[in-house]
Amino acid sequence: TPKDHGVEFLMRNRHLHLRSRKPWCTMRIRHTVIDAIRRFFNDNGFTLIDTPIFTAAAGEGEQTLFAVDYFGQPMYLTQTGQLYLESAAMSFGKVYCFGPTFRAEKSKTRRHLTEFWMVEPEVAFIDLPELLELAENCISSLVARVLKDNRRELEELGADIAGLENITPPFVRLTYTEAAEILTSERTQRFLAEQLEQFKTQKAALEAELAQIEAADKKGGLKKWQQEKNARRIPELRSEIAELETKIQNNPKHAELAAGFQWGKDLGGSDETIISLMHDKPVFVTHYPRQAKAFYMKTDRSNPKVVENLDLLAPQGFGEIIGGSIREDDYDALLARIHEEGYNPDDYAWYLDLRKYGSVPHGGFGLGVERTVAWLTGQRHIRHCIAFPRLMDKVYF
Repeated sequence: TPKDHGVEFLMRNRHLHLRSRKPWCTMRIRHTVIDAIRRFFNDNGFTLIDTPIFTAAAGEGEQTLFAVDYFGQPMYLTQTGQLYLESAAMSFGKVYCFGPTFRAEKSKTRRHLTEFWMVEPEVAFIDLPELLELAENCISSLVARVLKDNRRELEELGADIAGLENITPPFVRLTYTEAAEILTSERTQRFLAEQLEQFKTQKAALEAELAQIEAADKKGGLKKWQQEKNARRIPELRSEIAELETKIQNNPKHAELAAGFQWGKDLGGSDETIISLMHDKPVFVTHYPRQAKAFYMKTDRSNPKVVENLDLLAPQGFGEIIGGSIREDDYDALLARIHEEGYNPDDYAWYLDLRKYGSVPHGGFGLGVERTVAWLTGQRHIRHCIAFPRLMDKVYF
């Protein structure tokens, strides 16, 4: 008889849990995603560049670096291959890397792992609209491939197949300023209030179904197939009810945060969730405030308060799966940003050389594999989307 094992039990026994259907289906879809990504870039003239795992400087912020002792010399586990790819792009034009990425983020959210896999393309002579189009085509291509090769696995996992079939260009495009206006609008408060009522109605219906099944089990006299069906359905109902309870609890907090959102802050997880819930297609958010983003992002020359960047939010509340930008190609502007962030320019001497000895407009993005798989499969936590997850507070093996 199937038993209701909690997530902690399953993760502690992940070496055996992988034999069951849900992780099997998930890993099959992950395999297709990775293969589709590689084929997309290979078929579009990109050259694969293997970037280092050990690095000497931060690429995404020193506070999330994992420090290691490299024969007496301080080094770090890579946060991104981007800086190295920029060097290669000056030679090959279109390049990408694919590999593990490490972030020492003290976060226990459903969207964070300390070790995850990321694909990063980098392209010379590209502008922001072209970069958005590249990301749009990449996502559309891999979704189509998963629908073609893994429909059965998607069905077993209860994924939103109809929603995935809607993932075709063009995606929604918003500026950060437009996103901020949406968050603080009365429309968003009404939307969240309506959602709260929907969550309560759904929860009541599931609780009624659970009570009916448990009453029938207690009464007895059920045929064996009915008992087995109920044994499978009861843990499903409890899990769905628990998830709705979390949504009901979080809804007022998210509404309060949205109403108080101030221009200049980076979008938080709840902000991304709200914006993506309000759309049935992926949403590009561009032109974030300069102070909220990384030093290497190019300042918009027509509006120095913002940078030429993009985040891609997967629809229906899944949030960010891609982040990227046009890179700062002016030597003096880049050096000034390095000083502003308090970094040591000596650590970035070779990176600055790329500008000193001739550069061209270029840009790229990073796509997180686990977040993408979670979105495609409809799974709530990305720890289910890698065979052996690494979290801030737990390493199971």
